[in-house]
Amino acid sequence: MSQRALALAAGVPQSTVGRVELGQLSPRVDTLDRMLRAAGQTLTTERTLGIGVDRSQIRELLRLSPAERLRLAERDARNLAAFDAALRR
Repeated sequence: MSQRALALAAGVPQSTVGRVELGQLSPRVDTLDRMLRAAGQTLTTERTLGIGVDRSQIRELLRLSPAERLRLAERDARNLAAFDAALRR
């Protein structure tokens, strides 16, 4: 699709399409949406992974050796089993 055809279909000036293509212009969301729809595409959003994750705990675990992580996992498994058993009583 030519810039001219896209501009006409999206209802924007051809210069806008050209500047977007060259990276000289970051279009507003509504302009980008019109251009994408004119090209048979759509814009969707997705949730960003990792938001709200406490990375300090991950870093702390990664500082442990594999053997230390295994011991920690075994201890946590025993504690979880004890907690589960207490709930069943």
